Order: sequence, then structure tokens, then C-alpha cells
Amino acid sequence: MALGSTRPFATSGPLVLIAGGRHALIVAEAAQMSNLELGGYLDDNPESGIRVIGSPVSWLGPLREYDRIGEAACHIGLGDLPIRREVIDGLDESGHGVLTVVHPSAFVSPSAGLGAGVFVGAQAVVNSRAVVGDHSIVNTGAIVEHDCTIGENTHIAPGSVMGGGVTVGHDTLIGLGAKLLPHVKVGDGCTVAAGAVVVHDVPDGKTVRGVPAR
Repeated sequence: MALGSTRPFATSGPLVLIAGGRHALIVAEAAQMSNLELGGYLDDNPESGIRVIGSPVSWLGPLREYDRIGEAACHIGLGDLPIRREVIDGLDESGHGVLTVVHPSAFVSPSAGLGAGVFVGAQAVVNSRAVVGDHSIVNTGAIVEHDCTIGENTHIAPGSVMGGGVTVGHDTLIGLGAKLLPHVKVGDGCTVAAGAVVVHDVPDGKTVRGVPAR
């Protein structure tokens, strides 16, 4: 979880991205706009070729060769939650520091808590007393309202809205444009489909869709 984490929590670069695909590009651009130094990326495809504002980012080696990170901080640039979970477990064993990246256009309340390795995208909002767990994503334009709690390795997709006091577990996807009513609880390993409106609690491991979500 975001507060009281035992993982190494780096606060400055250089930054090594773990993955070189599309989500990694978004993270890289946000990092650069926040004046962080980019130290390269790990990816199984050396031709993935992240380019940030015209400048290529160096390929350092395959995805799980964490020794290539060296003394730099790292951030998981993958959008796929199961693969992210594998990488998180590997990073735990490696002991490398992880960096939280917040796009400069995002709003994060001073009373909110962001865990290690969190990404907060452009125009996203994390409001008062909200807590976002380690390695979670609050993507472009998503809103996490006051007193929400988001577990580890959870993806709040672009344009989704969580009302006040919502709880979302670990390894859960809240899809594009989904809406969660205040105080709803969504469990671990769940998927809330794009555009769904969640009005009741969702047990662990369930997929819900529709208006209202079922």
C-alpha cells in the first residue's frame, strides 16, 4: 500500500523504465516534463525505441535483467497488470529503488498518499486523503476522489471516476470511463469494464460491466 511501504522509494532520477512500449512512452514524457533524467529502458525488444521529444532513450537490456539498472531508480512502464505483477515481485527481490512519476498537469492533494512506483497521468486528480498503492496507475484524466484507497498494482484507466470513499483492491483494472459511486468496494483481481457504472460492491476476482454494472 502507499503509506508505510517497506519498498525502496526513490524520489529523484536518473530513471530507468522497465519496458519500452506505449505506456512507457507516456511515463517517459511525463518524467521528462518533470525534469527527471532518463537513464534508459529495459525491454525484450531492443527495437521498441522510446523517443522523447525527438531524443532516443537508450536500450539497456532485456526486461527482467534488473542488474542493468545499476544505481538508478526505476519505474514499471507496462500496462498489462499480470506482467506488472511478475516484474514487481522481481524488483522486490532485487532491492532496486522505484520512482513515482506524476505528470506536471496532474493534481495530487498534499494530504493524499502515493506509494512507490505510482504513475499519475496528465490531467488526473488524486484528491484529499486518497491513498494510491505501490506501482498503481492513475491514468490520463482519471479522478480519484477524497478518502479513496487503491491497492497495489491497480490501473485506474483514462477518464474513469471514483467517488469519495471508494476502495479498490490489488491487481484490479478500472476500465476507460468507468464510474464508481461513493463508498463502493471493488476487490482484488477484478475488472470493471469500460463505461460501467458500479453501484454495489464487487467481490474479489469478478468482472462487471454495464449500467448499472453486473
